Amino acid sequence: MGQKLVTGEQTQSSALLPFSGSVIKLLVHVTEKMWGCCPNHWKSFGSSCYLISTKENFWSTSEQNCVQMGAHLVVINTEAEQNFITQQLNESLSYFLGLSDPQGNGKWQWVDDTPFSQNVRFWHPHEPNLPEERCVSIVYWNPSKWGWNDVFCDSKHNSICEMKKIYL
Repeated sequence: MGQKLVTGEQTQSSALLPFSGSVIKLLVHVTEKMWGCCPNHWKSFGSSCYLISTKENFWSTSEQNCVQMGAHLVVINTEAEQNFITQQLNESLSYFLGLSDPQGNGKWQWVDDTPFSQNVRFWHPHEPNLPEERCVSIVYWNPSKWGWNDVFCDSKHNSICEMKKIYL
């Protein structure tokens, strides 16, 4: 009888030895998305990690702070993501998002170049309302709810950083 190759709890015939590297690569590829993790103090959701800042800054400073950590200001792609994020936030504060209109012409763009959908329904009523307000914060307005508000980029707000999970 041929030799046995023991990998973890499974035993394979030596006939698989020439393919064992491929099998292991395949197993790693199949399972890699199952072992995603986030840095300490970051919150995990989907394939991303989020850090809620505890310090107010200008939009550009907030983005630089995120970049220094290997992240960027948050890009909200779905209602589920927005709902997860808002559960982490303090209703008495506002937080910069990674959305801006650098020219003030209504052409909003995300910091990671994700296309911005004009059909997005997360704006508070009557927002965006001023072309001079070229950055976006998420804020809780009573009796409404969490929503987006265009704000001056040189105003100070907290912020939310986002990075992709680290997969092992």
